[in-house]
Amino acid sequence: MDNPTNKRTVPSVSISTGRTGASTKINDMGMRPMQERVYARRGEQYLLIKSPPASGKSRALMFIALDKLNNQGLKQAIIVVPERSIGGSFADENLTANGFFADWVVKPQWNLCNAPGIDDVKVARSKVKALGEFLASDDKAMVCTHATFRLAVEELGIGAFDNRLLAVDEFHHVSSNPDNRLGSQLGQFIARDKVHLVAMTGSYFRGDAEAVLSPADEAKFESVTYTYYEQLNGYEYLKSLDIGYFFYTGRYLDAIMKVLNPALKTIVHIPNVNSRESTKDKHKEVEEIMDALGTWRGDDEVTGFHSIEVATGKTIKVADLVDDGDAAKRSKVLNALKDPAQRNNREHVDIIIALGMAKEGFDWIWCEHALTVGYRSSLTEIIQIIGRATRDAPGKEKSQFTNLIAEPDATEAAVADAINDTLKAIAASLLMEQVLAPRFEFTPKNAGAKAGFDYGEGGYVEGSTNIGVNEKTGQYHVEIKGLATPISPEASRICREDLNEVITAFVQDKSALERGLFDREDVVPEELTQLKMGKIVRDRYPDLELADQEAVRQRAIAALNLTQQAKQQLAALSDPEDDQPKANTALIDGVRRFAMDVRDLDIDLIDRINPFDAAYAVLSKAMDEKTLKQVQATIAAKRVSIPYEEARELAERAKKFKQERGRLPEITSQDAWERRLAEGIAAFARYVAQKQAGNG
Repeated sequence: MDNPTNKRTVPSVSISTGRTGASTKINDMGMRPMQERVYARRGEQYLLIKSPPASGKSRALMFIALDKLNNQGLKQAIIVVPERSIGGSFADENLTANGFFADWVVKPQWNLCNAPGIDDVKVARSKVKALGEFLASDDKAMVCTHATFRLAVEELGIGAFDNRLLAVDEFHHVSSNPDNRLGSQLGQFIARDKVHLVAMTGSYFRGDAEAVLSPADEAKFESVTYTYYEQLNGYEYLKSLDIGYFFYTGRYLDAIMKVLNPALKTIVHIPNVNSRESTKDKHKEVEEIMDALGTWRGDDEVTGFHSIEVATGKTIKVADLVDDGDAAKRSKVLNALKDPAQRNNREHVDIIIALGMAKEGFDWIWCEHALTVGYRSSLTEIIQIIGRATRDAPGKEKSQFTNLIAEPDATEAAVADAINDTLKAIAASLLMEQVLAPRFEFTPKNAGAKAGFDYGEGGYVEGSTNIGVNEKTGQYHVEIKGLATPISPEASRICREDLNEVITAFVQDKSALERGLFDREDVVPEELTQLKMGKIVRDRYPDLELADQEAVRQRAIAALNLTQQAKQQLAALSDPEDDQPKANTALIDGVRRFAMDVRDLDIDLIDRINPFDAAYAVLSKAMDEKTLKQVQATIAAKRVSIPYEEARELAERAKKFKQERGRLPEITSQDAWERRLAEGIAAFARYVAQKQAGNG
């Protein structure tokens, strides 16, 4: 049986780094660049820190908390983490040794993450009582879980926490949904306005499809963003990161050894038992994976790790975090993985097999490969899993994330589910590409050079398409002809801070993805770039003026399309036999090459590009050609007439067309977008006529 259908992992995202060492250097107060950037905003009452895994958010919070306690008059600091295992990140730190004015100390009785008992309603009452005792004490710092904090707020009331710092780690666990108790409580704290709040997240897609905060509450937060580009480019050892899919047919267990290399330090996440990929017997799946790796040679009495002799004759150590039948053995394995004495020991363990564990907060710096079977429904979860492989460690030059996905079979009843999973995996890789790229700063043409940006050999040239790069901040300055300028401060903030949030909503739009990828014969790019993206911006920011909504839309689609076009330019130039990572300026080189090819970068041109072209090029290599055609036929069969909202938007765009050209769009035009505008006018007229007839 030819399984899987493709012969190799096809990287959907591939980046290389400059290895400048900048992100790990410390200043005279012991702060790394990210921590220094956060500390500069220490006076803010509401602070949102967006920074990648392993960038030092925990210590950044310690610096801020100590300043608020010692210099800003706050009584106490309460650190809130999603699960007990993450509480270790806030253990005592000797900060004065590197020049800071105080050390971070949490008395043992106030680190409730170390207290016995899980955080359910029965057991947590004692922890809630302890939190109340802390509030009444003169001690300064406490660490507890989200669950303990929620219960304490319910029991003690919002007012009990006045004049204190509340720091919420892994903030993406919160949402503005009324059913999310922690989210509702934070809304109440903000309304009372008597605490300082610091929110931290390693995910750039906060809350996935669900907003974390209401727009009014979010506007009160000052954001500090440290990008993946800055983090990875400033590493000392890691050279490159690949993110790719691998499609298989049949059982994943028959395909897994195509992508599981025993020589790489790997975390394998097997599928949830309720997913399509699961065999419904998680313990047997682990046994099969270990059997495929080699010959079992016993368990280690101290660590609980399995010893397996692989084909090369080497014996590797495998940690099983799936087996929950023996609580004592599971604790032994977990404690061995968390043993601080082994943190810098590369040979401590080789492969970790997990299901719901070893994700956020799990620190194994040697991990080179994160292999995930089946699609994970949460983008934040994918970010966290990828983050396991992006730690910097001596001798670790390459890391990768592989998503092993069941190839859709158009002859099966479950084809819709399979297509959905494929679409979501593609969306995740597109978003990761945006997160890993330097940040874009867009301005209209001839806006002038910006300080700190390198515009290439000839420098900034008036009247030309100027593209500059600031290696220090990880920003690109790109001039675009016809670009709308944001007017309000809120629109400017969104353009500066939240473009990835807008792009997330766009690529998570199922109909946009389906049509952009699989209905390429009939879709007009402007339907995606103007209509779909326009609707997403309007729905997300309904209070913005139309001109500001358009400014946000243009920048979001420009950021997505320029990244994708740069990728295609580089792919066309690369040698498939050359597996060497490209220079860290590769993306800017690709953008410059694209700009040179088109001579004049303007927003109309960018709107005429299908944002999913590059993703389709990758998919066509990764997926069997016959299956790809079957999927395209399935999607094409779902085409429907123009819905009312889209017809109205097309009619609005047609008005602008008439203003610019002095005539209405023609249905017989050679231009596909003009034809679509004409179809929209006709469809909208039909809706209006139907409505009038109904009222008549």
